[in-house]
Amino acid sequence: MQEHIVIIGNGISGVTAARHIRKLSDKKITIVSAETEYFFSRTALMYIYMGHMKFEHTQPYENWFWEKNRIDLKKGYVNNIDTDAKTLHFAEGDSLKYDKLIIATGSKPNKFGWPGQDLEGVMGMYHKQDLENLEKHAPNKDVCKRAVIVGGGLIGIELAEMLNSRSIPVTFLVREDSFWNGVLPSGESEMINRHIKNHHIDLRLGMNLKEIKSDENGKVKSIIIQETGEEIECDVVGLTAGVSPNIDFIKDSNIETGRGVKVNRYLETNIPDVYAIGDCAEQHEGINGRRPIEAVWYTGRMMGETLAQTVCGNRIQYNPGHWFNSAKFLDIEYQTYGWVFSERSKQDYEKHFHWKHEDDTKCITVAYNKDTNKFLGINTFGIRMRHETFDTWLTENRDVDYVMNHLSEANFDPEFYSHYEAEILSAYNKQLQIA
Repeated sequence: MQEHIVIIGNGISGVTAARHIRKLSDKKITIVSAETEYFFSRTALMYIYMGHMKFEHTQPYENWFWEKNRIDLKKGYVNNIDTDAKTLHFAEGDSLKYDKLIIATGSKPNKFGWPGQDLEGVMGMYHKQDLENLEKHAPNKDVCKRAVIVGGGLIGIELAEMLNSRSIPVTFLVREDSFWNGVLPSGESEMINRHIKNHHIDLRLGMNLKEIKSDENGKVKSIIIQETGEEIECDVVGLTAGVSPNIDFIKDSNIETGRGVKVNRYLETNIPDVYAIGDCAEQHEGINGRRPIEAVWYTGRMMGETLAQTVCGNRIQYNPGHWFNSAKFLDIEYQTYGWVFSERSKQDYEKHFHWKHEDDTKCITVAYNKDTNKFLGINTFGIRMRHETFDTWLTENRDVDYVMNHLSEANFDPEFYSHYEAEILSAYNKQLQIA
C-alpha cells in the first residue's frame, strides 16, 4: 500500500516539501489549499498591482506540472484534524485520510481588536484575495482618495510603494518613533524615514490606530489616531502590523501549539507522523540566535527540503545556517548578513561602524565584538553585496579589520556598480584613529 503524504498549505514550504518528496520517492502526495488552486510566489503579489507582471507570471510551474509529477491538488478548507484516526475534516463536509501530515499553513495578518477592523475596504497584504480586494477598492486615485497603512514593517512599506505607484495618497501610521527601529540601527532607520517622506508619503511616527469608522454601507470612511484624536478620511485601510501563524484550526487537536505549531529540530510535532514547516512552525528554542518562528521565504524553502529527507527515511535536523535576509524600501535595496542589532536589542559587546553616502540613499552598518574584534554582521542599503562572501567570512570567524579591508571582494557587480569601498574603508580607519 502506497504511503499517503498530505500537506496542508501550498506556499513555498509545502510545495518545496512535495517536490522533494517526489524526487526522493514514489509516495502518494496531496497538497490541500483553500487560497488558490496553484502555487504562486507570494512575494511577487505587489508587482502585479504595480503592472510589472500578470498573476500567471507569479506561478513558477505550468498547470500541467502537478499531474505530470503525480502531486494531487485539493482545494478545500481544513476545519479540524483527528490525529487518532489520521483524518482531515473539511469545512465542505468531506474528509481525507493521511499516513503522514505536513502542516504548512503560513501566516495571517495580525489584528488587535480595533473597532472597525473587519469593515469593507480593510485588508492585509498577504493573500491573493488581499490583492483582489485592493484592486477593487483602490484601482486608482479617483476611487481611492486616500489610503491609511497601519504598521511599519516590510509588508507596510511594500503596500505604500504599491499605492504610490498609482498616485494614491498614503498616510502611514508607525507606532515606533522611527521606522522599523526595533530591527534597524538608528542611522539606517532615520535614513528610511527621510526616504519615505521624499516619496510624498505622509509618515506619522509614534502614532497608533484607535478605530476605523464606517459609512452607512459598512465601508471604511475614516480612521481615528489614538494619540491625537485626529480623524483622517480614507477609502482603504491596510493592516500590516506583522503576521502570526495561521493555526486556528489546529487549536482543538492534540497537536501542541504555542504561537505556532511546536516542532523539534527535525520539524516533528508531539504527534507521530505530524510535522510543521514554514511560517506556522515554532521551534522550542530559536536556532543560533534566530527567533523560534521565522516568517521568511528562504527558511520556509529550507524546511521543506529538510523535511522531505526525513519523511523519505533520511532523518536530518533543520539547520538554517547564518542569518540573512533582503528586502526593498521603495527603491533602496536592503541586505543583512549575520547579526546587526538595533540599539534596543544590542548586546553590551556589540559595536557598530556606520557609513552613509552623501546622497542619503546608501549606507552600511558593520557590527563587531568590541572585545575580540570578531565580525558579527553587516547591513547594506543601496549597495549590493555577495551573500556567499559574507557567509564564508562568518563561518571563518573573520575579524572586522579583515572584512573592511576585503570589502571589495563582496561587491556584487563591480562592473556596473560604483565603488564605495575606498570611501568606506577611509571612514572606518578614521573612526579607529579617533577611538
